[in-house]
Formats: sequence, C-alpha cells, structure tokens
Amino acid sequence: MSQYLLIKKVYDTKPVDQTVIVRGWVKSLRQSKKFSFLVLNDGTTQKDLQIIVDLALANYEEVTKLTIGSSVEVEGLVVASQGKQPVEMQARRVHIYCLNGEDYPLQKKETSLEYLREIAHLRSRTTTFSAVFRLRHVLAQATHEYFSNESFTYLHTPIITASDAEGAGEMFRISTLPLDKLPRTDKGAIDFKQDYFGRETFLSVSGQLEAETFAVGGLGRVYTFGPTFRSENSNTARHLSEFWMVEPEAAFNTLEDNALLATGYVKHLIQRAMEQCPDELEFLANRYAPENLKTLEHVLSSPFEVVTYTHAISILEEVSKTHKFDFPVKWGIDLQTEHERFLAEQYFKRPTIVTDYPKDIKAFYMKQNDDGRTVRAMDVLVPGVGELIGGSQREDNYERLVKRMEEMKMDVNNYWWYLDLRKYGSVPHAGFGLGFERAVMYISGMTNIRDVIPFPRTPKNAEF
Repeated sequence: MSQYLLIKKVYDTKPVDQTVIVRGWVKSLRQSKKFSFLVLNDGTTQKDLQIIVDLALANYEEVTKLTIGSSVEVEGLVVASQGKQPVEMQARRVHIYCLNGEDYPLQKKETSLEYLREIAHLRSRTTTFSAVFRLRHVLAQATHEYFSNESFTYLHTPIITASDAEGAGEMFRISTLPLDKLPRTDKGAIDFKQDYFGRETFLSVSGQLEAETFAVGGLGRVYTFGPTFRSENSNTARHLSEFWMVEPEAAFNTLEDNALLATGYVKHLIQRAMEQCPDELEFLANRYAPENLKTLEHVLSSPFEVVTYTHAISILEEVSKTHKFDFPVKWGIDLQTEHERFLAEQYFKRPTIVTDYPKDIKAFYMKQNDDGRTVRAMDVLVPGVGELIGGSQREDNYERLVKRMEEMKMDVNNYWWYLDLRKYGSVPHAGFGLGFERAVMYISGMTNIRDVIPFPRTPKNAEF
C-alpha cells in the first residue's frame, strides 16, 4: 500500500520515483486536451503541489469538474519537475471527498481582507491566512522555548478573577444572577453574595498579579501565556476585546534586567520566524509589506536604544516645532502611537525602550522613583508598530504600595494576598506584558490585528 505523506514531507524528503498518497484542498485546476494540472495544498506548507492528471484516468471527467476548495485524495508517482518547484506528482488515482458548488465564497481572484473577516471560518483556506497562522504557531513555540531556556516556569493563571490588575475598570463581569430578577442589598445595590462565586467576578485583564505571587513566593521566574480580556470600546486596527498575553515575572530583576529580557525575547521571536517560516514571510512581504523583511533584519541586528520618558518628551517637543503631531506633546501625557513610531522609525531608527514614565499615567503596582513623579516603567517601541511590550519593576515596599492604592481609590482589602508578598520575604522583582497578536502583526507585516487571530472579538462582534 502507498504511503500517505503530508505535502510538507513531500517537499522535505523529495521521494522521487515513489508512489505516495496526498490529501488536501484544490487551489486551482488547468485543463488541456490530453491532461490537467491540479494544484493541491494541505495547510502544512506554503508550497502547493502540482499534480498531473492524465486523460486516461478512470474518473478523469469527474476530476475536470473540481473547483477551488474541493477536497481530494490523490495517489501518484512523485517525479522531478521541469518547472520552478523541485517535484510534482503524476496521478494514478483521484478520490473526491467533496466537490464544491458555485456558491463557494472563495475564488481564485484576490479577495479583500475585510470580506474574509466576514467568513472567518473559511479564511484558513487562503494562502494569506494559512501563512499567518503557521507563523503564529512558530512564534508561540518560540515563546515557550525562550522562557524555558531562561529558566522560567510556565504558569497557568486564572481566567476568572476578582482583581483588576490594571486598575482601569475595563473588565467583563461574570455572573449567573438572573437579569430579570437581580437580588438587591438593603441599599439597593446588586447583591453579589448570592452570585455563583459569592462575590463580584470578572474575566481577567492580566495574569500578572498571580504570576508575581509565584515569582516572589518561591519559584523565582515564571511566565504566563493565555487569554486576557478588555471591555474598552475601541475599534482600532490594534485592539481586540479578547487576546493572548505573554507575561514573565522574575524575582530579583531590576528594570534594566527587564529591558534585557524583553530585548532578547523580541529578537528570539524574529530569529525563529526567519529560520522556520521563510516562505511565509516572503509571501506576506511581497503581498502586504514590501519592507518588512528588511525591517526585521534591522531589528535583529540592532542594539535597542534606551531613553527616559523625560528625554523622549524633550525630543518630541523640539521636533514638534517643525513636525505636526495630531496629539500635542507635553510632559505628563501618555505617548500616542504617532509619538512612539516617530521615535523608533524616524529619530532613533531602531527599536527604542522608553523608561521612567510619570506615575499618574501608570498602574498602581509600578515601583516609584525617589523623585516622587515617575515610576520604574518601560515600553518597548518598534518601527512600524509603536509599543510592543509594556513592563516595569514592581513596587516591593509595602507602605508605598498601600499609599499608592489609596491614592487611586482602590479597595486595599481586595488585594490582601498581593500585599502579603510585600510583608513576607519581599524582594525586588520585575516583569512585562506582550500582546501576542501585536507581535504576530509586527513580524508578519499584517496591519490589522483582526487578521492575526482566528476569530476576532471586538465591540459588537462575537460571530463564530
């Protein structure tokens, strides 16, 4: 019996003069008087396999009716090709699993990304999205590889939480209470004590706080890689309501250590993508981002610039005398994407790490500097995207942390377990968060975050 091979294996092993079986979906069919060219892909590689179907094949007439997206099994002889591809197949048997009708929504002509989002359940059939999601897989594997090599332990933090890690209040509430008969307290508020968990709970916006407990609590170095949720009403090309976050936390690390860890991680992702997905990157660059490969090579070979927020603002203020920004620049603002991209793309012309932001625009858990105005925060900015990573050294002083939480009108009692870390064996520690979809966007060259996650969740959109 003939051996079944994935198309990737056919190209990797090149079993010339061997009869094998392949399975996949039809990309195209071209006919002549004596034979037809069937082009097949099974999703394992960017390369399509060309199959020659001879007129003498028993079900040749049926084969000629194949349309794009139809599924087949082909048994045939692998031969050296006279064309661009190294091998092709001469069909000896074609079994048709499913013959698509005229209503199949994908055709050979180029289809807009906007339309493909409406049929997200089918877009993995396209060359673009099969490339994007193979690349996403490689970047996920590279993430685990990098942190394992750096002696981090992979930690699964809760998706359901009672704590707002960012303090911004943009959380999805979880409840089993009946909407038509909500229980009330004597003061008229919703009585969450009668809810499933006996208290108000939400989908997590970050696994950071829980990760800190394991890092400072004894494991030393941990990282999370899981889904997170934000209910902010944002419809930009860079925001999702549900996305995946990579969040390492390391005991005894300073902000400087944190920056080095982030730099190494970004470069590792790019390195693995270029090694394992050269065909995908080349296709995506040719189709969507002609300068992307050059940009990635530049990032890989460049040291990252490090600049304080205060210095960055002075640069932008000086530049704004001749360069128009949509958002005015002054000390105390949260840098906008246009500011971040200007610094990385036009001023420093390489990845840039901005440190020591004003405390009033940053989260409660960031370590305060002695100046009383800034915190030990950092953002990693990359050309083409802007912010890719946000992180900080965490506040390890109990009194300072409590005071900051009270300033932000947070309920300190809800974070008793987090504060315990500052009482029992507290040490300096640091960590960061990388929105995984933004990393996939950056390395793939795709410009809309909805195109790098299988089923995007955005305001007013939870289809599929």
